Amino acid sequence: MNNFTFISHSPQETYAFGKNLGETLHSGDAVALSGELGTGKTCLVQGIARGLGIPEEYRITSPTFTIINEYPGRLILYHLDVYRLSGVRDLDEIGYDDCFNDKGVVVVEWAEKIREALPKGTLFILLAYLDENIRKIVTTQEPAARIQESE
Repeated sequence: MNNFTFISHSPQETYAFGKNLGETLHSGDAVALSGELGTGKTCLVQGIARGLGIPEEYRITSPTFTIINEYPGRLILYHLDVYRLSGVRDLDEIGYDDCFNDKGVVVVEWAEKIREALPKGTLFILLAYLDENIRKIVTTQEPAARIQESE
């Protein structure tokens, strides 16, 4: 798959991008998000959640301390934030493998920390600052580190 680049001019556009993506996801899909703090990873996940049909009554927040949040919708959203993990060796303790099933979609923030544990076919998304409000969003089937190296 070739890289696809989208320029978001606001959090609302990042959210809309996520919502459109969420509408296309299928059970068993995995999405790996990378980018500096504040680039819009959680905003993107909020859009994905709404695209998956998760009701507005569910407030989508980054699971920085709980590591995994689970939300019911058309498909279950398993939202992981692995920022606080040391790496792949910590995954067994959080029930990581249980998230990959035929009932849901897995979205991982700070995915570069566990890149080698992500399943084949994972969609990688890199969010990068262009300025205070503008973000570059690059999607690919290649790990985010490879995206950064090629830019």
